[in-house]
Amino acid sequence: MLSALLVATKVEVSTLVSFAAATALLALSPGPDNIFVISQSLTNGIKSGKATDCGMISGCLVHTTLLAFGVSEIIKRSEHLFWTIKIFGIGYLIYLAFKVWKSDGAIVLSDPESQPTRSLPSLFKTGFIMNVLNPKVTIFFLAFFPGFLFSQTYGTVFQFYVLGLLFMAISFAVFSVLALLAGYLSKLLLRNKTMGQYLKALQIITFLSIALYLALSGK
Repeated sequence: MLSALLVATKVEVSTLVSFAAATALLALSPGPDNIFVISQSLTNGIKSGKATDCGMISGCLVHTTLLAFGVSEIIKRSEHLFWTIKIFGIGYLIYLAFKVWKSDGAIVLSDPESQPTRSLPSLFKTGFIMNVLNPKVTIFFLAFFPGFLFSQTYGTVFQFYVLGLLFMAISFAVFSVLALLAGYLSKLLLRNKTMGQYLKALQIITFLSIALYLALSGK
């Protein structure tokens, strides 16, 4: 019955499979997002990594909406709007790095089952804002998604949302696995007090590196 429905609506299953495979490879490849999720899991435990992951993935819904209703094209063509969003993103990342630098003492590794150093809503918000204020994500969606439209029957807006939700689900699964692995690794570091200082530095470097990446990358 499902196959008949797919045929009736002219849904190209192979296109969706190809999109899913490409998304999984992108999520696994080293990049600012998964590195940040890993650093949070190492620093504050698995729950913190998952909260950051949820925030970042939720931000993708905003980019999907922009793409679906054509705002992505406006951002792509407007140099001023693009750089305004980019500057806000860079400023926010530098602010986060400054907050970590000003924090008292070393970052203390916590057991993944214990209460995280930062609240989960705070980490969710950080991940969400980092993703939303990165115009490169919107432009990437604009370049990536149109090549995987999968039906001649359904509207473009509907198809973009299907692709966006599929992208979010796969990325969330991959990032969650990375967070779990990093969180379990942190158990081996619990008794190493010096490691807390290194991980504090890692968080600062991560924020500044993503900010530098945004600053140096072109439109």
